Amino acid sequence: MSNTEQPPAQPPGQFDVPPPPAQPPRSMTAIDLRVGKRLLWVGGAAYPLENVTRVHTFLLKPMRQEATMLFLKRLGIILSVAFALTILGGITSIASRDTAGGIVTFVWLGAVTALVFSVIDLFSVLTAPTQYVLAVETSGPSIAVVTSPDPHQLDALVGSIVHAIEHPETEFQVRVDRLMVNPRNYYFGDNVNMYGGTGNVGVGHA
Repeated sequence: MSNTEQPPAQPPGQFDVPPPPAQPPRSMTAIDLRVGKRLLWVGGAAYPLENVTRVHTFLLKPMRQEATMLFLKRLGIILSVAFALTILGGITSIASRDTAGGIVTFVWLGAVTALVFSVIDLFSVLTAPTQYVLAVETSGPSIAVVTSPDPHQLDALVGSIVHAIEHPETEFQVRVDRLMVNPRNYYFGDNVNMYGGTGNVGVGHA
């Protein structure tokens, strides 16, 4: 007779799906994502699981093409206004026999300042990173968006949240990262209220 001990039997259905992924290292932007008592908590925001309509991951991409076109449009407007005011100032100075140097200098200082701000705005979008995120949509006008340095963690969380929706007794807690982006620089799609980012009221996802 063998004395090898057998592991205790697990209750049926306990491991129908893999457990939630391991917690990533704690960081300054880390928040808790947990499920308990039929609620999904993302940081301090709670979402009833019965109101969750979609859970998915996607690449959040910067609006680089739109930012470039907006910069070119601003460039055209700034230069057109500057040249028009310069010509108008020259005509006015001839008519009044006065110098227009002060006016022209003021006009071009304003034009250069506007161009500097436009260039900064352009590069803030061109240098923005593409983010792999987890989005939880609800039946109302809200969505929770979080990220993680490990894309596999987000993919696994999709299955864990769906399993929790189908099994009311499920509870778990993991650590994810708050989405630290400027939503004006990304493709977000329809207007919704988003939790888990920065400056994110009135934006959604692509």
